[in-house]
Amino acid sequence: MVTSTDNIELNNGSDSSSPEPLARNPTIRILLGCGLLQLPAWGFAMTFGIFQDAYSKQQVVKGAGTATGVIGTTMNGVMYLSMPFLATALGRDRWAPWRRTVAIVGTLLASASFLISSWSTDVWHLVLLQGVLAAFGNTMLYTPTTLWLDEWFRDGNRATAYGIQFSIKNIVGTACPFLMYGLLDRLGFRNALRVWAALVLIIGVGGIALVPLPPASARRRQRNIPWSFLKHQTFYIYAIANIIFSSGYGLPQTYLPTYASQYLHLPAAENSAMIAFFNAPGILSCTGFGLLHDKVHLSATNNTLISAFGSALCVFLLWGIKSNTVPGLLIAFALGFGFFASGYSSTWGGWIADLEREAAEHNEAINSGMLYGFMNGARGIGYVVGGLSGVELLKAGPVQNSQWALGTKYGGLILFTGISSALGGWSIAWRGWSCPKRPSTGMR
Repeated sequence: MVTSTDNIELNNGSDSSSPEPLARNPTIRILLGCGLLQLPAWGFAMTFGIFQDAYSKQQVVKGAGTATGVIGTTMNGVMYLSMPFLATALGRDRWAPWRRTVAIVGTLLASASFLISSWSTDVWHLVLLQGVLAAFGNTMLYTPTTLWLDEWFRDGNRATAYGIQFSIKNIVGTACPFLMYGLLDRLGFRNALRVWAALVLIIGVGGIALVPLPPASARRRQRNIPWSFLKHQTFYIYAIANIIFSSGYGLPQTYLPTYASQYLHLPAAENSAMIAFFNAPGILSCTGFGLLHDKVHLSATNNTLISAFGSALCVFLLWGIKSNTVPGLLIAFALGFGFFASGYSSTWGGWIADLEREAAEHNEAINSGMLYGFMNGARGIGYVVGGLSGVELLKAGPVQNSQWALGTKYGGLILFTGISSALGGWSIAWRGWSCPKRPSTGMR
């Protein structure tokens, strides 16, 4: 196979004769540094539902209401959509030395955007500053971390390394709802944004400083970008499945607190906890789905099916039944859907392994870091579609006249989430059933 990246030799501290201190072990530092950067990159995007609830209730800016839900989905959409372009540029030999600078500039842009947004007076100010500018700054910070991980773990355990980062991302998503609620409750929306801007700046710069530079042997030797993967249907099947699944994945993250407030009449702190319930299971499932591929050698098809169909069942059997009157059902949905849906992105490691095997069969070059960026781009398209659809689905109202959750104004949104989850797995299953079977050798 022709590859665009040289092999990497990692010191994992396995040499018992001269153990390396954890603070100096590059493998530990890359995991810790990239893990720390999950907070400024994803903390606000993953818990925007807390701010969405505050915006809609307090009417702190003109035009607040259901339209503020677009801010969160726009933020996620911009982040994911811009990743393929940044990953492609920073994956090239010419621009690779600028990754750290790009991450620092992104931290400054995100921090400044959150700070300026604290003086917003209209919804469109928040859409521009938080949904677009801060989101792009977050992407500039996050994209280099995926490329660093790809280089350090090129020879093995890449799916697990990605899974660990996704797990840390879900730790952020579990802790931040309580942090955001506390800031909003004690300081108000404007001062809460100013404190968050400071946290983004301090933690972002600190995390970047912790990440070690890859050894010379790990750096890319790439004169031309390998686009040959675009000739194969496997890439399009995975990309389309990702778009479909992601169009529904972001909706509970945005609307759960507001849904709980309107129908269960829970206190504000318990509404905020719904986002924590949603994100907490991913701490285990993200690493778990990565290990299923790397260690158990479960095929990418089966791994994805477990995630997608498990998510769909949680939507139809828990959220869609009586979650509007039984708090336990809504909590069970948040936990179950959070577990299965959060693990979906960890199955990408298996997808990339399939694409690498396909490239090897055709003796083609492939850039796995760039592929990962394109997977994020597909997710971004899904977020944008889901965000726009969510606003219209709320206007459309219930899908049936009943006392079930499907009979509430969120009925169409619930149905959309369940169907998109199921189709996100069916597309991958169709690829697995229609293509010749090849033995899974795990991530190389």
